[in-house]
Amino acid sequence: MLKRIETYYDTVPRSSARAEEFGPLTLFVREGEGWPFYARPAPGHEGEVPVAAVERVRARQRELGAPEAFEWVAETAPGLRAAVEASGLAVHEHPLMVLEGPGLAVPEPGGATVRMVDAGDPGLESAVAAPYAAFGFPPEPGVAGRTAERITAGLTRLAAAFDDTEGGTRRSVALAAGQYQPVGDVAEVVGVGTVPAARRRGLGLAVTAALVADARARGAELVFLSASDADVARLYGRLGFRTVATALIAEA
Repeated sequence: MLKRIETYYDTVPRSSARAEEFGPLTLFVREGEGWPFYARPAPGHEGEVPVAAVERVRARQRELGAPEAFEWVAETAPGLRAAVEASGLAVHEHPLMVLEGPGLAVPEPGGATVRMVDAGDPGLESAVAAPYAAFGFPPEPGVAGRTAERITAGLTRLAAAFDDTEGGTRRSVALAAGQYQPVGDVAEVVGVGTVPAARRRGLGLAVTAALVADARARGAELVFLSASDADVARLYGRLGFRTVATALIAEA
């Protein structure tokens, strides 16, 4: 299972980034506009990672004006954490969770309608903006258009919870949204967020359930995600996800 996830992690950035190899590490460099990528272990590397390799990658990231960021799975690259920490970066742990079974049903949230959002949906821009508001960032310029392109290309699937009280579901405001990125029969749920004023209504969980149902219907056999912390992991547990490993993120 973890090897399949590793293959996924190496594959999914390549649709919008080029890969630069630094021995035991691969740095993904975004092609065009959008959120910058990170470095991670090269495919198949399971041994120790020299601190010098981490520092070479960090120097390249600074040269590119990209964040000095690394992402990996603790259990599949146990030799990386010590090198990253020795280079001066702090490492943050997140539960890596895999869905067991088809996914459990959750109650439909009151006052909102949850649906998949396609590239021509009038609610697309609002749906794309909701997670940015949830995490306290302004939307990137052009992100709605890039998301529409990825949906059309089959690289992204988007779901959102829309406010039923604002003029009908086709043009109402998205209160929560999230995506999954399919690669073959593997899909990762990412970027699920609820705007601050609509929290504690089960909207994020309902959006995740919609993404899971869509992924399963489209043939995904392995569906996984990273929870921000143990409390959020317990919420995802209500959908049938269980923790199988630890996702690690390091940033300057």
